[in-house]
Amino acid sequence: MPNHPLPTALAILLVALVVPAALIDIRSRRIPNWLTLSGIVAGIAANVIIDPGNWSSPLLGAALGFAVYFPLYLVRGMGAGDVKLMAAVGAIAGARFWFHIFVVTGVLGGICAILFVIGRKQFRRTLTNVMFIMQELAAFRPPYARDEQIDVQNPEMLRMPHGAIIALGCLVFLSGVTLRLLGR
Repeated sequence: MPNHPLPTALAILLVALVVPAALIDIRSRRIPNWLTLSGIVAGIAANVIIDPGNWSSPLLGAALGFAVYFPLYLVRGMGAGDVKLMAAVGAIAGARFWFHIFVVTGVLGGICAILFVIGRKQFRRTLTNVMFIMQELAAFRPPYARDEQIDVQNPEMLRMPHGAIIALGCLVFLSGVTLRLLGR
């Protein structure tokens, strides 16, 4: 019996999506549309084949992935490929398990970001940028409009390939570690 609640076919599909996405994102800082969009279609189709009539969970999972990540794209805090990748993850994992993956990805992303910033000796600058971003968002202003240096599209900005963090979150979820920690 697997350590995760996803059917084996969906787990394989999830790995087949996120591992190439991570490798491509690390190499080129982009996640191609052909990969993310085929992941959405394959996720919905696989869920319906496994459980005929099961349209709602993969569609809701894809919608949640898109809806949660899209605002981060709008304020230029993340790329469009990351948004579409999380929508594809939601289409494969379904709404309930997408949320678990989202939480794991968030925690791992935070840990990796801290290590990344400390490793690059950019802690003070990053803290200043985070405070500025929070002030601008609290005033309902896009932070990149007043400081182009914090725009994710700026090639000089310190960036982390979020597609790799999403892949790591999915792999940790599939390992069952998080479910055991939650007592499930």
